[in-house]
Amino acid sequence: MARVELTDLGLTFTVRHDNHITLKEFLVGRIFRNFTRPPMQVRALHGIGLQVTKGERIGIIGHNGAGKSTLLKVLAGIYRPSEGSRVVQGRISSLFDIALGFEQEANGWENIRFRCYLQGETPTSVRRKLAEIAEFSELGEFLNMPVRFYSTGMLVRLAFSIATAIDPEVLLVDEVLSAGDLAFQAKAHNRMREMMAKAQIMIMVSHDLETSMKICDRVLWLEHGTIRRLGPAEQVICEYQAWARQAQSCGESSPGGQLVAAA
Repeated sequence: MARVELTDLGLTFTVRHDNHITLKEFLVGRIFRNFTRPPMQVRALHGIGLQVTKGERIGIIGHNGAGKSTLLKVLAGIYRPSEGSRVVQGRISSLFDIALGFEQEANGWENIRFRCYLQGETPTSVRRKLAEIAEFSELGEFLNMPVRFYSTGMLVRLAFSIATAIDPEVLLVDEVLSAGDLAFQAKAHNRMREMMAKAQIMIMVSHDLETSMKICDRVLWLEHGTIRRLGPAEQVICEYQAWARQAQSCGESSPGGQLVAAA
């Protein structure tokens, strides 16, 4: 059974300075042998606690830089927590950065195979899905061309068609994309609704608060990498909107992440 459990989870990035040094730094270093430029640490997430069980739909909201996409990447296993624990049971399907990593000299058919393999498909399962992916993309003969000749819209169509040809248990979605023209966008939204319905658990990041309110059971409001509020979707979103209006009227800004002591 699909399950997500985060316990006191934290993530700190160590940002090392460029190896290039100025003449002044070189001279100071010659005089003071112990002179170094210590790395800077940024606390992206801190004290995150979350339990999600089968059937739940969770939304993640917050200002730019609050840690929303970072948290999704921790759930997906892209980042390892610096502290606390992460437990995710079930097959994870991630929908973010889907247009990255295409082989530019390979044609559309070859890229379908490459990317399906990266999503955990086997040669047998890819053969079963190949025609359906091609049909959904509506690229026709363009699939025989190297993708370096594709327009941005064509590339996104192909990426979306491949990425959504999955049977998710734990579905992670970051800002559902606009793919192609209006007719294709309607198809894309229908496909997303089908995937969301099939997934045992869905966790999504979106700035579209109305959609989050309609789709999600609970919403997690992140602020500077910590949980400010976690509760029923409508209640948390209304509180967030009131906070955003007040912050805008006061001219406040909300930079993401927190600097911590250098190592």
